[in-house]
Amino acid sequence: MVSLSRKLLPSTSALAAFDSVARLGSFSAAAEELSLTQGAISRQVSGLEEQLGVLLFDRTSRGVMLTPAGEEYAKAVAGALTQIRSASLQVMTKRHSDQLNLAILPTFGTRWLMPRIPQFVARHPEITINFATRIGVFDFDRDGIDMAIHIGPMGEKGPDWPGAECTFLMEEMVAPVCSPAFLKAHPIIRGEDLLRLPLLHMASRPGAWSHWFESLGVTGTPSQGMRFEQFGNVAQACIAGLGVALMPLFLIDSELASGQLVEAFPHQVRSPSAYYAVAPLSKTGFRPVVAFRAWLLEEVGRYRENEEVVGW
Repeated sequence: MVSLSRKLLPSTSALAAFDSVARLGSFSAAAEELSLTQGAISRQVSGLEEQLGVLLFDRTSRGVMLTPAGEEYAKAVAGALTQIRSASLQVMTKRHSDQLNLAILPTFGTRWLMPRIPQFVARHPEITINFATRIGVFDFDRDGIDMAIHIGPMGEKGPDWPGAECTFLMEEMVAPVCSPAFLKAHPIIRGEDLLRLPLLHMASRPGAWSHWFESLGVTGTPSQGMRFEQFGNVAQACIAGLGVALMPLFLIDSELASGQLVEAFPHQVRSPSAYYAVAPLSKTGFRPVVAFRAWLLEEVGRYRENEEVVGW
């Protein structure tokens, strides 16, 4: 007979299998992620359901879906596994107080931040940064994140992130860009001409095109074209000739310099969005957070002085 305490402590392998299926919605995808067979994943999940005495997934011919009980359990398990991974990493590296778990925006992190990170490492070799990619607001405690670089609205209010301190970093200048071949096939003489063309949109900036047209005094509704979550994908879509995108110029310096992208119309505007360093109130005094924020503000100040952004 299995004791109650045993039932309440499932194996981590079973929990990891359940968490993967819950996130990916597929036994085969979970098997690939965990480098196991689909049968092994299925047995782990079935064993967990049997141990708990609760059905966690509804299995249909179209796939698997979490049951209400499974949804609730998945949230708790995800947080617990994150804490275990974080604790294991700290023990392995033996740097309990000098770990900075930093969430970054994909393209900003790749294009602007990463080339500068070696300078921080040289100044603070005692701090180890663990990077994670996050888009949008998330739960710092659940994800085990100490600090994030986030995009949010401009103004005194800044981004709405309950329980967190938001430090303004920088604004961005945006302009419509496309491939040279697209511009040749679709000449743009006036701003209004863009209303009839396929426009590419960023999920994190739903009102960007409306703001750009308003700055020109152009009335009309922007077309509902393709929508993306990452600027890197938008840039590639533009290069492929799929349309015109409103892009922060400092994120596509290399594409503009190489001629892969060109400004579709010579009108740059200051974006209504800006970049912020965000930390939960519980971590504002955490030494790695304090050190990284101070260094980041120095880098931003240097960046402004060097006028690396067109129209800064």
